[in-house]
Amino acid sequence: MSLLQKIKDHEATVGVVGLGYVGLPLILEFVEEKFPTVGFDIDQKKVDALNSGKSYIKHINSERIQEAVEKNLFRAASDFSKLGEVDCILVCVPTPLNKHREPDISYIVNTSETIAKYLRPGQLVILESSTFPGTTEEVMRPILEKSGLVCHKDFYLAFSPEREDPNNPKYTTRTIPKVVGANDPTTLELTKTLYDQIIVKTVTVSSSQAAEATKLLENIFRSVNIAMVNEMKVILDRMGIDVWEVINAASTKPFGYMPFYPGPGLGGHCIPIDPFYLTWKARQYDISTRFIELAGEVNTDMPYYVVSKVADALNDHRKSLKGSKVLILGMAYKKDIDDLRESPTLKLIEILSKKGAFVDYNDPLITELYPMRHYDYEHKSVELTPEILSGYDALLISTDHSVYDWNMIVEHSKIVVDTRNATANVKAHREKIYKA
Repeated sequence: MSLLQKIKDHEATVGVVGLGYVGLPLILEFVEEKFPTVGFDIDQKKVDALNSGKSYIKHINSERIQEAVEKNLFRAASDFSKLGEVDCILVCVPTPLNKHREPDISYIVNTSETIAKYLRPGQLVILESSTFPGTTEEVMRPILEKSGLVCHKDFYLAFSPEREDPNNPKYTTRTIPKVVGANDPTTLELTKTLYDQIIVKTVTVSSSQAAEATKLLENIFRSVNIAMVNEMKVILDRMGIDVWEVINAASTKPFGYMPFYPGPGLGGHCIPIDPFYLTWKARQYDISTRFIELAGEVNTDMPYYVVSKVADALNDHRKSLKGSKVLILGMAYKKDIDDLRESPTLKLIEILSKKGAFVDYNDPLITELYPMRHYDYEHKSVELTPEILSGYDALLISTDHSVYDWNMIVEHSKIVVDTRNATANVKAHREKIYKA
């Protein structure tokens, strides 16, 4: 039976490499459509948890995983030799920046080298990780062809960018249209057909490079607009104008305007990173991406601006930042999720600590910090009670989780520095609130 027919009949085995915030929800969609699946990850703890039916991501219910395991439609593995058993290999590995803010595609390279060891004729390999245009054909393809197999003849290679937005109440993996691109018509047909089985709409483009660029454009658009509104916040603050009031008023225009909101900095696995992937690639073509890089600089500076506002608030109360006790609310990069990736709160802790403040945090969804690529904190979430709140010199709102009782928080805090407009509806004790 041909691979195309196996996909149409839901008999093709789907393997997903990388079982994080992208890979795990993706593989569960294939399970929903009765595809046999294998999930691959180098983290044995994740593998063991999944095989016992347990989820480690807040918005993914353990019952879904338990049901998939019990129906023999899903199993997790750290043994990558099992890649030879699957028909379609979807790669969902991290693509961070190195310390010089240049692309680190070592995860893609290492995964490609592993796949090449077990690659067999007829398999379809799809990269989903955000990356610069050309990665699929210029980086992955030569590595995979070391197997002795010829791309788009013996095996197939495509790119389809992930579009996950964790815990979005309106859109899920299934309902977000999927862009697919390949440099061969047969590969494109196979890739489109595969995603057609689980996604409401697939959008084809002419090449993997076009698909890679699509992902970057989406997130650079957001980065640039967030930078613009962050800069507006700094300007209007100096003028004594409330940027949130201005945004709300501008949002009443039914055309030509789309609201973006300021914050303490960018977070997540895409928006803080993707612009630098394009600027790095553009330099190979002697192009300077001044506009994109400027937006990156503005957003990168926001944690420093926020810390300066904390210092100003403390100064108003005849206190210095050095030696003060600061409690940060929210570690996740956005509200109501348990995702720490590139969270600006990590940077806020670093800056505040270097300036001599004693920093704690509270986050009901992240009870303990763990070692990350650039940070190795040993903090644990402190309890949020009136007594504990009153013991801090300043409270900094970094992530506005829905569970927080803002009236209680403001009432029992000495100073509240609000980066998210979370306290907009608090009526009492407004003299304590500083916008940042």
